[in-house]
Amino acid sequence: MSKRYLLLEDGTLFEGKAFGAEVCEQYGEVVFNTGMTGYQETLSDPSYCDQFVVMTYPLIGNYGVNRDDFETINPAISGLIVRECTEYPSNFRNEWALDDYLKHKNIPGLANIDTRRLVKKIREKGTMKGFMVDSIEDFNNALEQLNLYEFPSDQVKRVSTVKPYVVPGKGERIVLVDFGMKHGILREFTQRHCHITVVPYNTTADEILQLKPDGVMLSNGPGDPKDVKEGIELVKGLMGKVPLFGICLGHQLIALAFGADTHKMKFGHRGSNHPVKDLLTGEVWMTSQNHGYSVTKESLSQTSLTVTQIALNDNTIEGLEHELYDVFSVQYHPESSPGPHDSNSLFDQFLDKIKGGVIHA
Repeated sequence: MSKRYLLLEDGTLFEGKAFGAEVCEQYGEVVFNTGMTGYQETLSDPSYCDQFVVMTYPLIGNYGVNRDDFETINPAISGLIVRECTEYPSNFRNEWALDDYLKHKNIPGLANIDTRRLVKKIREKGTMKGFMVDSIEDFNNALEQLNLYEFPSDQVKRVSTVKPYVVPGKGERIVLVDFGMKHGILREFTQRHCHITVVPYNTTADEILQLKPDGVMLSNGPGDPKDVKEGIELVKGLMGKVPLFGICLGHQLIALAFGADTHKMKFGHRGSNHPVKDLLTGEVWMTSQNHGYSVTKESLSQTSLTVTQIALNDNTIEGLEHELYDVFSVQYHPESSPGPHDSNSLFDQFLDKIKGGVIHA
């Protein structure tokens, strides 16, 4: 393997080995994921659009890549950073080595660096811009260009479906708004025999109401929720007219639509081991999470939203419910993929709400 470099905006330079894409000259936001498994679902999660993901578990690729665990067809991740990339995976479901798959999708990888040092730097200084490249001839110029680089704000547009499509079923009619949807959400509804219509991120409230849905699901997605003005307006147009359930970005859009605020976190929550406490039952769930923004707690006081769940690690908002409307949301991923299934019942609770049952987030 040839050399490859990662330059951070503070001037730190990591030298490692290249894998994946043969040629690399790529900018990305450097974030880290604490999951010990699930790298295939992670690299195919659309919420990682424009990001370099550092895996904290040191050995990645040991069980290969299979046909069943993808969260999207075309990954949006900018690059994958690992301590060691396994060349010869071993698993009965393995169909590609991680290196081969990343080559096929032209996604750059960087291995053989001190990922522990890199993650500690992110935890200390916060998420940073990075430049992954095969050679650096002019360090000062590369650093200057990196600091001048501005990420586009159209991530949701790039990962959302272009046209509506239907997954037929005989159960409740669900409209699923795709802001960068993980296929795990779709799987949960199909397992419950729902009739699902997946629509693009910029679908209007009137267009959705014309479909006569029993409920509307707002999916996860990448980027700053304040950039997704179409989603905020959509929630405003649907509130009080149809039950709403939001996950991750959908949760943040609900908060913004009802007058709350969001802020960028220092380094976010990314992994499959984040404890969340339900304030109504006292239960603690282990959850799968992937977000760099959070609902600002103080901003909720002037809204009609109630906090239902919090993160035990940092006390950030993990669940909301409206006092009057059939609207609720969670910051984490109840569809797992990867991660624990503690909160999987939220999909059943959403369907109960549609049928007139009592539910909380």
